[in-house]
Parts: sequence; C-alpha cells; structure tokens
Amino acid sequence: MTFMELACNRYSERHFDSRPVEDEKLQKILEAGRIAPTACNYQPQRIYVLKSPDALEKARRTKASLYSCPLVLLVCYDSETVWKNPGDRCYELYNAGEQDASIVAAIMMFEAEDLGIHSLWIRGFDSRSVIDTFELPANHIPVMMLALGYPSEDSRPAHLHAKRKPLDETVIVL
Repeated sequence: MTFMELACNRYSERHFDSRPVEDEKLQKILEAGRIAPTACNYQPQRIYVLKSPDALEKARRTKASLYSCPLVLLVCYDSETVWKNPGDRCYELYNAGEQDASIVAAIMMFEAEDLGIHSLWIRGFDSRSVIDTFELPANHIPVMMLALGYPSEDSRPAHLHAKRKPLDETVIVL
C-alpha cells in the first residue's frame, strides 16, 4: 500500500474492539514516534502509555472521549527540552513543543494504521485535569491523546471523513 492509500484509508475510530494491542506492535508505534522529526532534533516528546485499567479510568476522568479503546498514548512535550526560536519577532521565543509533539503523534498514528490498528486523535480534555490526574511533572505539557485499538464490527468512518476541500481552497501559490 502506498502512503497516499494509507492516508486515504485511515479514519478516526470510535468503535474499538476489546482486543489488546500486542506489545510488539506497540513497540513499533513508539519507535515510529522516536524517529519522527522534531525542531533541531531536540526530541522534546514525552509519551505516557496508558493501558492498565486504572490508567484508562484516570484518562476517562479527564473528560477525554476514549470510546472504549484498550490503549492510549498521552503525548506531551518537555518545556525544558523544547527548541525556541530566538529570531522570531512576532512571538516571544516561539516554542516548537506542540508542533513537535503533533508530528510525533501523526507519525505514530500512521504507523498504527499500517499495522492494522485504528486510532483516534483526542484533544477534547482539560490540560490541568490531565496534569493533576497523572501527576505529570510541571515541564511535561499535554498536547493530545492517541487512542489505539482494533476496529469492532461496527467500525466505519464518520460521514464527513471523505469530504475534502479542493486544493485551490487550501493552497495559496505566490
């Protein structure tokens, strides 16, 4: 399968099967995140693997919509390790942490898809709740959760999944 086919086939899963994700597949997903590009290769990502019933219940208490997934990756960045752009006059010391963590999460999401594991990008949570619930160090800033698991028999893309704007509405050529 080409990358474009993989990208077109991938959709946000909301109907997970209860089967656990095998450790060897989880390791491949985490390795994909490890080798993802980050600003100046600072690698500020900090990934918490939530798979115990207690950890998943804590994640649910943060108001994250997990849709009964068996595994969640809480993707954060270390604010003490992140690259900051001293030459950006628009933002005082632009911090690349959120974009680095998002790149890492996207790479892991596509590796999961390639392994037959579906995913759901989750950002509908309160960061303070996540920090407090998981007792994260003050310098670990939550960016998103990546719910992972196998699709159930009810699995299907959302009705707007394939609807995409034409390139001329999203690309500006100067």
